[in-house]
Amino acid sequence: MLNIRIILNAIGLLLLVEGFFLLLSAMVSLYYGDPGMHALMITSSICVVTGFLLYFFNRGAPRQMGKREGYIIVSTVWIVFSIFGMLPFLISGVIPEVTNAFFETISGFTTTGASILNDVESLPHGLLFWRNLTQWLGGMGIIVLSLAVLPFLGIGGMQLFVAEVPGITPDKIHPRVRSTAKQLWGIYMLFTVLEGLLLYINGMDGFDAINHSFTTMATGGYSTKQASIAAFSPTIQYIIIIFMILAGTNFAVSYLALSGRFRSFLKNEEFRFYLGFVALFTILITTGFVIKNYYPLEEAFRTSAFQVISLMTSTGYVTDNYMAWGAALSTLAFVLMFFGGSTGSTGGGIKIARIVLLMKNSYLEFKRLLHSNAVIPVRLNKRAVQPFIINKVLAFMGFYLLIFGIGTTVMSAMNLDLDSAMGATIASLGNIGPGIGSVGPTSNFAAIPDFGKWFLSFLMLVGRLELFTVLILFSPAFWANR
Repeated sequence: MLNIRIILNAIGLLLLVEGFFLLLSAMVSLYYGDPGMHALMITSSICVVTGFLLYFFNRGAPRQMGKREGYIIVSTVWIVFSIFGMLPFLISGVIPEVTNAFFETISGFTTTGASILNDVESLPHGLLFWRNLTQWLGGMGIIVLSLAVLPFLGIGGMQLFVAEVPGITPDKIHPRVRSTAKQLWGIYMLFTVLEGLLLYINGMDGFDAINHSFTTMATGGYSTKQASIAAFSPTIQYIIIIFMILAGTNFAVSYLALSGRFRSFLKNEEFRFYLGFVALFTILITTGFVIKNYYPLEEAFRTSAFQVISLMTSTGYVTDNYMAWGAALSTLAFVLMFFGGSTGSTGGGIKIARIVLLMKNSYLEFKRLLHSNAVIPVRLNKRAVQPFIINKVLAFMGFYLLIFGIGTTVMSAMNLDLDSAMGATIASLGNIGPGIGSVGPTSNFAAIPDFGKWFLSFLMLVGRLELFTVLILFSPAFWANR
């Protein structure tokens, strides 16, 4: 039977974690003396009290945690965090509508970066900090953080880890899940601190540097400026380019580099394809800029590289309006929205490893047609990939495109033009933020009807947890008694 009490117990503990970070945001608000402190303090108190009660009254729950409990906890906690996380915006009156407040918050936690705000810079410092902190918490994953700091969740930890970090295979850098979680968050924090320092040294004020390091490493894209990264110098843009690349790289691979195993790092096939795709699209778009005399060479390269990496990693920062590049270059920008970062990164989208495996499998089909009796396996990093993994990749791609088609149809039914419907759908499903059409880089999601915002919020969650973790909850077999 389903162990309901352990689910409630775990959610209670996780709400205590959210309460702590809300309190941290309240301290930022207190430091700046802005009016958001009371809303943050009230919400922190609500989280702590609710979390304690859920934990206390279910503390005697049986410790068995199976896959079903893991999937329910992971899917539910993102919704619960968003419900409690939206309260500061509602209580303060910064975002007075429930639909908009929930949309903005789940967009943060899922690192989507789609926004309904028309004047970000008018937010009090504490609320702005909380808004960006939601992305940092969601980047590496709420459950992965909790596995690192809460020993209790080590019980059934693998079920939680696999459910939140599904990927193709759950890359672990240590045999024990809790140690893996600690090391992943350690690398994540190291990169965040390093980026923050470099941004500060090169001209950002401390508050902006901290917030942009949060949302870069999370590939989230929320900014403290309405103009996003276009508000900052070319040096700042180059620093963010570097850290977007790192954020889109498998953190287990980054661990190899940091531990001195550079050959293993450089030989990783997904990483090489990742850099290859970045280079290819950057060259194509830079060439287009130069031919059309849009920008001088350096600015053409910087603008191209920034947008390519931001879209591919699903960060969603912008320094230029890619919808104004002309049909061919804008189409390339749209194609990039499907790519995603590496497996095991904070990037959204399909992920590079799946694209590589799909390409290789499609190519090998020609050989299989010619040599029907031969066993020709797909290889990644010189190792044969099991057929069931190829099947999972094909199923994922099929579901991804199916959901994209359904999403586009639903959004079109709400009187959005086709470009805007496709843009809103892929921006949410791929956790990108800006899309195309009326939700492009120079506008936002404020005009989307309320039902559309709830639907897109669902797509954000489905995309963040890579489809199956959420969709399995709609399967009758999942709820069948065992």
